[in-house]
Amino acid sequence: MAVALLAAAALACRRPALPVLGTIPPFALTERGGDAIRAEDLAGHVWVADFVFTRCPDFCPALTSRFARLQRDLEVATDGVRLVSFSVDPAHDTPEVLQGYASRAGARPGWLFVTGPRDTVAALLREGFHVAYADGGPPSSPITHSDRFVLVDRELRIRGYYHGTDDADVARLVHDAAALRDGQAP
Repeated sequence: MAVALLAAAALACRRPALPVLGTIPPFALTERGGDAIRAEDLAGHVWVADFVFTRCPDFCPALTSRFARLQRDLEVATDGVRLVSFSVDPAHDTPEVLQGYASRAGARPGWLFVTGPRDTVAALLREGFHVAYADGGPPSSPITHSDRFVLVDRELRIRGYYHGTDDADVARLVHDAAALRDGQAP
């Protein structure tokens, strides 16, 4: 009887299941090392996406700094949780530029920096990740983008959105990503 009560109490304290908020469509972009990266390359991994550009004077450095901490908090590795930073300034952020930015950020294996054609990136923001963006500027300017981190599961399903500049939201992301990684979140 006591064991059943303890089990019921443990279930009652569990957080609700993470919702499925969408599915990442197929894409093909270029990683900082020059290799192609496709959505299917990320299937089988829990990963977190963010959207930045290397010459950003505002909140991109803060988002990248948060990702550097996530890399430690989640023990980011090629076989565990991955981080994927999508450049919203493909005219400037070539793989070589992203390589330097990643190095300055202290990126280790498992943290990818990707770029690609502007139309592809804009469509991915709009139709894939369903995050806020504005693309009214000239092709040489960055796409105005969201500060959200997006949690994606092994089946390329979006499981959560988190304010990348909010401590409580980032803590929630760490918990949710670890639960997905460890098979503890449906």
